Amino acid sequence: MRTALGFGWNVVKGLLACGLTAGLLAGCGGGSGSADSTAGAAGHVGKAKAASASCNAVAWAYGQFYPLGTVVQYSNGGYYKLVNVGANGSDGTDPTISTWYWSPSSCSGGTTGPTDPSGFPISEDQFRQMFPSGGGFYTYAGLVAAARAYPEFAASGSDTTRKQEAAAFLANVNHETGGLVYVDEINTAVYASYCHPELPYGCPAGVDAYHGRGPIQLSHNYNYKAAGDALSIDLLNHPEWVSTNPEISWKTGVWFWMSSTGAVGTTPHNAMVSGQGFGTTIQVINGGLECNGANPAQVQSRVDAYRRFTGILGVPPGEQLGC
Repeated sequence: MRTALGFGWNVVKGLLACGLTAGLLAGCGGGSGSADSTAGAAGHVGKAKAASASCNAVAWAYGQFYPLGTVVQYSNGGYYKLVNVGANGSDGTDPTISTWYWSPSSCSGGTTGPTDPSGFPISEDQFRQMFPSGGGFYTYAGLVAAARAYPEFAASGSDTTRKQEAAAFLANVNHETGGLVYVDEINTAVYASYCHPELPYGCPAGVDAYHGRGPIQLSHNYNYKAAGDALSIDLLNHPEWVSTNPEISWKTGVWFWMSSTGAVGTTPHNAMVSGQGFGTTIQVINGGLECNGANPAQVQSRVDAYRRFTGILGVPPGEQLGC
């Protein structure tokens, strides 16, 4: 996997060293590379949705600057009114901690915002808050449809755990795609390097056809084959579908999240469900180039996005955020 910008972990050496058959390649390869900081997540949280038509409260979001008089609903179900402001309104403060800014309030009929009727823990409005500058190709409907291919994805454990996993997945996707902006890898000069003709199935779509695509930047002919086999989609012969069909594109990202263990020995899904923390997902996806002090700026980019997203969902980020 690589980022759309073309900087990242060349997984060829690791996979060839494993000597695995095509059916086991998914568990050998690591994830994506890391986009540079200029292509990272959006720098602020968008406007929160009103809690209900009969209530002027909004769901409190981490890092959001609210104007004087705003009523928010916190993740504990309580309502708080902004009674004092700083240089930037509420200055992104937590209403349960910053009592000078916030005062307990009431607002009947409020809610922290709807989730999708399908059961996916993120509503479309929250999805748009997370990605105010992107998401044209990466549709919310495509994401929800892709989630159905893996019933345990963002659907295991408590409501908090489900939301944390969804936030963790999207925070890593945010980093890989520059905020859901990039679909195809930009560096066309390296496209041919992702074809490995020595493998028995070769590169039937052409030597330049297996470059990074999609939310986790699926790359290399063996990964297209492994993902396609798992999803019952012929991606080896039609890799372009990852760039043209939003549902298929999202499915490749969810497949990686649910299947790949990298060098860590656990999937990103299991890391979040078992409480290992967001930092372990970074280790699986790109630990070799980012963790243990290798690239702290890239790790922080992922962590910042995860904090924003859990804030939008009204859940704590948990422990072990870095790697």
